[in-house]
Amino acid sequence: MRLKNYILSYKLDISYFTKLIKDECLSVGFSKVGIAEVKYYSEDKSHLENWLNKNRNASMHWMKNNQEKRTNISNYYSESKSVISVALNYFNGSPRDNHPPPYISNYASGVDYHIIIKSKLKKVLEKINNLDSSIHGFYCADTSPIMEKAWAQRAGLGWIGKHTNLITKEFGSWVFLGELIINKTLEYDKEFSQDLCGNCNLCIQTCPTDALVDSFQLDANKCISYVTIEKRGDFEEENKIDLNEWIFGCDICQDVCPWNIKFSSNTTEEDFKDRFDLKDKDYNYWEKLDEEEFRKIFKNSPVKRTKFSGLKRNVLLAKEQAQNDL
Repeated sequence: MRLKNYILSYKLDISYFTKLIKDECLSVGFSKVGIAEVKYYSEDKSHLENWLNKNRNASMHWMKNNQEKRTNISNYYSESKSVISVALNYFNGSPRDNHPPPYISNYASGVDYHIIIKSKLKKVLEKINNLDSSIHGFYCADTSPIMEKAWAQRAGLGWIGKHTNLITKEFGSWVFLGELIINKTLEYDKEFSQDLCGNCNLCIQTCPTDALVDSFQLDANKCISYVTIEKRGDFEEENKIDLNEWIFGCDICQDVCPWNIKFSSNTTEEDFKDRFDLKDKDYNYWEKLDEEEFRKIFKNSPVKRTKFSGLKRNVLLAKEQAQNDL
């Protein structure tokens, strides 16, 4: 009898905390939440190695670091038992809809998503810890060696599309991902096992630089987002790609996705909205932008990732290429 009561109490405890965590994630503003059990998945390792061996990480050499941790959360946090995966809708209208070039990516006109997501996850972890001080963990948002999209799919949030972004039924792929990894067993969601891209290849066909290659892989060397954000220094003439008038990021593969066209809805997160009407700025504005103004406008923005020199470099090349296309 005591054993039965213990088992019942244990199950109620797990069920209680699972519901509490999910409710708290939604209450702080996340759009979706799911939970997956921490396990080792050999396919994570093979997929990463395959991508790296083909040098599709370009100059993002940190992707080669911590591979044993990146492909096995237990090697990163030995006490981990549950991955709480969250998604946050960030869509605020396509940059190319009724806006002049040059373009910046949809997510780049608001506050840096790392700040927003980690702030929300911190609140969730604090709430959990206040109720049970034995529960520990860590949270991240594209800031730790975690296979975020794979874990989001395992937590039931959506599936990884051919453009390599996670697609949700409710918001398309216009979502940021974050994770809270804790040392407590919870009730787990069913993995999203369907590939709802079907025979659609619009993202692959529309990518102007052919960056979307075989097996749902992206070749960063050809990707406008990589080139305008992560690439440092000048553009080498032999490796120069057409930016298609994008100066920070690129949304072309997402703009054409049928799931995004049908289900995208404007974010309710005020910090993700276009604070400075950046989508309406033309080449004249970006060319005149000085470093002091850059620091002021992009203080808490993802755009600062490319640095002032990188942004200016992008503007000059985008304009030059656009003029040559006339």
